Amino acid sequence: MTQQQVLEILTNTGALLHGHFELRSGLHSADFFQCANLLRFPRQAEKLCAELAKMLPKEIATEATTVISPALGGILVGYEVARALEKKSIFTEKQDGKLVLRRFGILPEEPVIVAEDVVTRGGRVQETIDIVEANGGRVLAVMTLVDRSNGAAKFGSIPHYSLLQMSPVTWEQKECPHCARGSKAIHPGS
Repeated sequence: MTQQQVLEILTNTGALLHGHFELRSGLHSADFFQCANLLRFPRQAEKLCAELAKMLPKEIATEATTVISPALGGILVGYEVARALEKKSIFTEKQDGKLVLRRFGILPEEPVIVAEDVVTRGGRVQETIDIVEANGGRVLAVMTLVDRSNGAAKFGSIPHYSLLQMSPVTWEQKECPHCARGSKAIHPGS
């Protein structure tokens, strides 16, 4: 599947929005990925997540036993990737404003893949990696549907595979041209 085909599916499902947005990172952008809109269409989500799963090198796919995702946006992506890879699917969730592993456990040395819908700076993915490692697991790879950093988001030596890499223009709020024109940024959720 080409990047253009992925972009078309994201656009046609309403997952790629255009306007004036505040991202979770605090940056402003004219483009916003609302992958929840993609996930309204199970066959399209399944298709993209299966394509993402195909990107994983065979040795990693064979070794991994579990796919973990940060809630909320990553849960269905992680589930679909786990299904395509025939692996177990678990997730982290927020408790007192912080991601935690509440409902599941990780075995010592358990080989894990982290799956997320969209990454910009990678904060929630890194939090999830830290949780896996704090629980004795080993993260083999990070997989995202959309990498808004165009490859700049790094997770140490952990490889990052993404179905779509792009870098929409972002601004700090004080430098945002939309704000300068009096427009108010919206945060449609993530």
